[in-house]
Amino acid sequence: MFKKILIANRGEIALRVIRTCREMGIKTVAVYSTADKDSLHVKFADEAVCIGKPASSDSYLNVPAIMAAAEITNADAIHPGYGFLAENANFAEICGKYNIKFIGPTADMIRKMGDKITAKETMIAAGVPCVPGSGGLLESVEHALKLAPEVGYPVILKATAGGGGKGMRIVWSEEELEKAFDNAKTEAAASFKNDGLYMEKFVEEPRHIEIQIAGDQFGTVCHMSERDCSIQRRHQKLVEESPSPFMTPELRTKMGEAAIKAAAAINYESVGTVEFLVDKHRNFYFMEMNTRIQVEHCVTEEVITFDLIKEQIKIAAGIPISGKNYEPTMHAIECRINAEDPYNDFRPSPGLIKILHTPGGHGVRVDSHIYAGYTIPPYYDSMIAKIIAVAQTREEAINTMERALSEYVIEGIKTTIPFHQQLMKNAKFREGDFTTKFIESFELE
Repeated sequence: MFKKILIANRGEIALRVIRTCREMGIKTVAVYSTADKDSLHVKFADEAVCIGKPASSDSYLNVPAIMAAAEITNADAIHPGYGFLAENANFAEICGKYNIKFIGPTADMIRKMGDKITAKETMIAAGVPCVPGSGGLLESVEHALKLAPEVGYPVILKATAGGGGKGMRIVWSEEELEKAFDNAKTEAAASFKNDGLYMEKFVEEPRHIEIQIAGDQFGTVCHMSERDCSIQRRHQKLVEESPSPFMTPELRTKMGEAAIKAAAAINYESVGTVEFLVDKHRNFYFMEMNTRIQVEHCVTEEVITFDLIKEQIKIAAGIPISGKNYEPTMHAIECRINAEDPYNDFRPSPGLIKILHTPGGHGVRVDSHIYAGYTIPPYYDSMIAKIIAVAQTREEAINTMERALSEYVIEGIKTTIPFHQQLMKNAKFREGDFTTKFIESFELE
C-alpha cells in the first residue's frame, strides 16, 4: 500500500480523498494555488505545497510544479480527483516515468476513451449499443449533408474532443445544417483546439443514466448499479440519484452487462463510469466513458454502503476486487450546491461566506470544503458543496432532502439552494417524470 499520496486537486474532492487516506493510514500532500491557501484541504492534509498563482494553468494544471511537489515530499502516488488532470493521458504517463503511481487507469486507457470517435468504435466492436451516426469524423459540410438523411433528422453534431455541451448542435432539418456545422466547428476549435466533429441520431426525450464500474489489474470488472443524471442545465448536472426512477430490473441487468463489456474491452483498471442515453422506450445507447471518479460518486456510495475512493486506491496498489455486482438497497439523491444566483441566470457569486450552518441528522451527508469566514475564489468551478439525502424510498429521500435544504444557511453569497428547494416540490420531479430537457421548462418562482 502507498505510504503517501499527493492530491492533485482542490476543494471538496481533495478533502474527500484526504479523509479516506486518513482512514487507511496513508499520509497526504495537498497542493494549492495562492487563491486556495485558506481552503480546508490545505488545513487537513499532512503536508501542503503551494504550486502557483490562482489561474488553473499556473497551478492545478501546472504539471512540472505538481511533479516537483510530489518529489520534494516523497509521495509515491498521485490522486487526480476529477477535472483538471484527472483524464490527462500525458500526465498519467509522466507519473509513470517518475515512478509515482497515478491513481487511475493507464494513459492508453484514457486515450481510448477520451476521444469520442475512438471510444465509439471500440464500443461497437465490443457489442455495446451505440447511437447511429457517422462512425467517424465528418470530412466536410457536404459529407454531413449527405449523411444526415441516412441517419435521420433530427441529428446532433458533437465535438470529438468535447464535453460540457461545447461544440454541440442539434439540427432538425437540412436547412439548418450548414450554419450549425460551422458554428459547432468554430466553438470546438476555440474550446478544445480540435475542431473535429461527428454526427449522431438525436435521441428525443432521453434520460441520462450512467453505470458505475470498477476493474482491477487482473482483468476482473464489476458494476455498482446506476445513477440518473437527467436533471441538467446546459449539459451540466444539477441533481443525481440512485436508483433511477425510470429503471427496471431487466434494464439494470442489460445496462450493467453492457458497462462491463465496455470496461473489459479496454482491460479497464480503476473505478470509472459508463454513461448512456436511454430513450422513452428504454432503448439505451453508449454516450461516453469517464475514466475517473465522478462528482456524483457519493450517491452510489450511499446506496451500496461502499467507499469508492478506497476501492480506487486499493486497485491502484494492485489489490484485486471481489468481482461482485451491486444493486441499490436504499434511495439516494444528491443536490449540487453552486455559488451562483439562480434568479440571475445562474451567474457566479464568489465572495466571503459570513454565516454558515450545515444540515445534519439521519440520512444527510454533506461533502464540502467551505466554512464561515472562507472566501470563495472566482477562478474555479462554482460548486461549493454536495448534499446527499438517503432513505428507504425515493419519496422519503426527497422529503429528507427538503428538510436538509431548509437547514442549510449560507450567507454572504448567492447559492442554488432556492432552486433545489423548488425542484424538490415540483410534482413532475416527485413523480420521476423528467428527461434531460426538464430544466428548460422549469420556472423559478
